[in-house]
Amino acid sequence: MTGAVFAVVGPSGAGKDTLIAAARQTRPDLVIVRRVITRPESAGGEDFYGVSEAEFEARRARGEFALHWRAHGLRYGIPQAQVDLRDEGHPVVFNGSRAALERAVEVMPGLRVIRVCAPSAVLMERLLARGRESREEIAERIQRASYDIPAGLPVVDVRNDGSLADGVAQFLAALHPPVSA
Repeated sequence: MTGAVFAVVGPSGAGKDTLIAAARQTRPDLVIVRRVITRPESAGGEDFYGVSEAEFEARRARGEFALHWRAHGLRYGIPQAQVDLRDEGHPVVFNGSRAALERAVEVMPGLRVIRVCAPSAVLMERLLARGRESREEIAERIQRASYDIPAGLPVVDVRNDGSLADGVAQFLAALHPPVSA
């Protein structure tokens, strides 16, 4: 039996990584993909492999990524070896990008999308708490934020603006069918 693959998308600050980490605690059967990012691991945040531009390009050239994209001046890669674990029946979850979804569907048949959203005020509060960007940079980021998903993809929405328990419950429910297109 092949496991499902879930792309978790939404703007920065929506709580994608928090929900994914909580799902790992509750669902040990999930394969939580550790992304490869051209950012130092010391930058913190999610659990990721930090690499240089040169290392990222070398990995891409070797075909190590099922999917890769650029966003916010960085490169992101989803390791093929982790996605391949779905062939052993494991559900696979990765923090993705709305801009990369059309390509993701091509390379990961049956991909499901979990769209995490929160009001702008909540996004602002969370991004300020990270301390990576100025208030002005965050305001610009939020203004650019979009929840658009390519038509025809199976999407489940998770509104993550209440308690952590509520957000996690919605997220865990989204990992089960049925989903709507």
